[in-house]
Amino acid sequence: MTGGAQALLCRGRRVNGGLVVDRKLGEGAFAEVYRVNHPIFGWQALKLFKHVASRETTSRMLDEARILSTLGHPNIIRVFDANTVQTSEGMRGYITMEYVAGGSLERLAAAHSGAVPVNEVVTVVRQTAEGLAVAHERPHPIVHRDLSLANVLVTYDDDGLRVKVSDFGLAKETDPGTLTASARGTPAFMPPEVLCGGSGHSCASDVWALGTIAYHLLTGHFPYGGDDLVDLFSRQRFEEPLVPPSAFNDDVRPDLDRLVADMLRVDPGGRPATARVVAKRAELLEPSAGARSEGPGDGSPMSGEEADRRVREAIALSREPGRLAEAADRLEEVVSRDPRLRDRHLNRLMNWRRGVLI
Repeated sequence: MTGGAQALLCRGRRVNGGLVVDRKLGEGAFAEVYRVNHPIFGWQALKLFKHVASRETTSRMLDEARILSTLGHPNIIRVFDANTVQTSEGMRGYITMEYVAGGSLERLAAAHSGAVPVNEVVTVVRQTAEGLAVAHERPHPIVHRDLSLANVLVTYDDDGLRVKVSDFGLAKETDPGTLTASARGTPAFMPPEVLCGGSGHSCASDVWALGTIAYHLLTGHFPYGGDDLVDLFSRQRFEEPLVPPSAFNDDVRPDLDRLVADMLRVDPGGRPATARVVAKRAELLEPSAGARSEGPGDGSPMSGEEADRRVREAIALSREPGRLAEAADRLEEVVSRDPRLRDRHLNRLMNWRRGVLI
């Protein structure tokens, strides 16, 4: 379990007869997230809402599950179930969804301790945009409203890096007349028309948030001086020209500079209209299939000795009948923390994801 306040669910707790709580993965303002084990389908993530709510409010909290159930796409997190459970603090609503061992883009950025390799960033942008496009292309477009480094997850399957957009808890259908939804979200990723102008979210605001993610992964900074928390809500900072990512990162090409700059235009009318446009432009920048990105990065949240021990444990587990998928999850948890480990063990991980033991 992570530190802080006592968790609402304890290790070993059975949830509605089937799921067994393994450990707490983390928490935000509104929910705790646990890794749970399903007797047939294996590891899942359980998102448990923290606050006491009326039946009507709980139903609104579970809207995330309803939205996700209609947005089936390889780059959107899959939802399995939605229900309520008795906790140490009373009845709470929960959602179960696929478990992603690699963690979020926050971990990816931390592992590279500065700038994530350009080819990986382009892949992240393209896949995230493809997931968002499914929501943006609905008859009444659905906007995420809280896209950030924390709620874009990264895993590795038999095709390599795979992005999963998660945390649609603030997602909402746009008003048919204005094509906007009410203003919510994480300030550092909010566009100026929402942050300072009081406008609602739109598909263009999701594009801005994705542009902010790309800028931060490429540079280690937020655009338009957004690293300064004092000036975060100041309209004045958006009057200065955007410093291109290439000013911080020599590996950023002019065409990628242009894409990021277009996504971060202060006037929402100047941005790509939907995530689909971003996906198509990013695809043209992506390296050919199988190309490996350079730049191993310097960050390593665990010691070399600890990492080697965990890799050995994963390899030993892979040799036990029926436990290859669990071994792959454990290996992914290790390699996601250090690009040097990923270079060494990515082929092994991808083979395990295919069901091939090497």
